[in-house]
Amino acid sequence: METEIIKPARLSPGDIIGIAAPAGPFEIEKFERGVAAIKDMGFEVLVPDDLQQPERFLAASDAHRASQLTDLFRTPEINGIICARGGYGSLRILDLMDFDLFRHYPKIFMGFSDISALISSITRQSRLTAFHGPNVTTLGQATPQTKTSFYHAVTSDQPLDIRSQKSRIISPGISTGIVSGGNLATLCHLLGTPYAPTYENQILVIEDTGEAHYRIDRMLFQMKMAGCFQGLSGIVLGSFHDCGRYEGICNIVKNVFEDLQIPILGGFEIGHGDDNVTIPMGIQATLDTEQGALAYQETALL
Repeated sequence: METEIIKPARLSPGDIIGIAAPAGPFEIEKFERGVAAIKDMGFEVLVPDDLQQPERFLAASDAHRASQLTDLFRTPEINGIICARGGYGSLRILDLMDFDLFRHYPKIFMGFSDISALISSITRQSRLTAFHGPNVTTLGQATPQTKTSFYHAVTSDQPLDIRSQKSRIISPGISTGIVSGGNLATLCHLLGTPYAPTYENQILVIEDTGEAHYRIDRMLFQMKMAGCFQGLSGIVLGSFHDCGRYEGICNIVKNVFEDLQIPILGGFEIGHGDDNVTIPMGIQATLDTEQGALAYQETALL
C-alpha cells in the first residue's frame, strides 16, 4: 500500500524561498531578474553563496548540487525551493538524493524542463507534492499570466482549476487520476533506472521543446513499449515549443494512444511556451475535455 502523499505548507508574503541549481548553469542577468520578480511578489529570497560553480555543462559538481538541494530542504527557515534553471543535470544527482529526508522536511519544490526528473522522483520516492512551474531564470521575463498562476499556486488554500482558452480535444472524455509528468524527453531518459515512471491511474502531462515530430513519436512509443502507460487515465498536452506544427503533435499523440481510449486534451500553456502555468504534481484531478479543464479534487498545500 502506497504511503499517503504529504502536502507542504502554502506560502505567505514574507516567507523565504530558497534557490537551488540542481541542473545546468544559468545566466546571471536572467537569474537576477527572476529573483527580483519573486521579491516583487512579497517573498524573501535566499541565494546560497556558492550556488553556481560551473563545471562543463553543469551548474556545479554532482556532489555540490546534491548537497546544496539537501541543505535547502532541511533548513527550517526556508519555506519553498525554486530551481534556478533546467538544462541538464538533474538525472545525475538522483542517486545522491535522500528522498526520505525530503519527506520529513516538506516544502514547496518547483521547476520545469530538466527539473522534471526531480519532480517525478520527489512525488514518487518522497511522496511529497511538487510543482511544475517556472524556473528562476524564466520568471524575470515571464508573462503576467505566468506570474499570476505561480503566485496563486503557491499561496492558495483551495483546489486549483486549470483551463486553457486554446484547448484542443484530441480524444473526448472525462477521467480522474493523479497528475504526473513534465518534460517528455527527461521522463523518457528515466527508463531503465530505479526512477522510471509508470502512470497507472494517472493523468499524464507532457511538454517539450526543440524536438522533431519523429523524435516525439519515438519517445512516446519507447515509453509505451516499456509499459509506462498501462492503466493510464488521461493525457494533457502542454506547450511543444519549436517542435513544428502543434496539429502534427496532436496527431502523433492520438495515434500512439488510440488503443487506450482515454481522454486527451491539448493546448495547455504548460512548459516552454510564452506562458507557463504552474500545476501541482502528485495529487488527484479530473480531466474534462468538453470543459477544457484540469480540475483538482484536493488542495495541493496545507
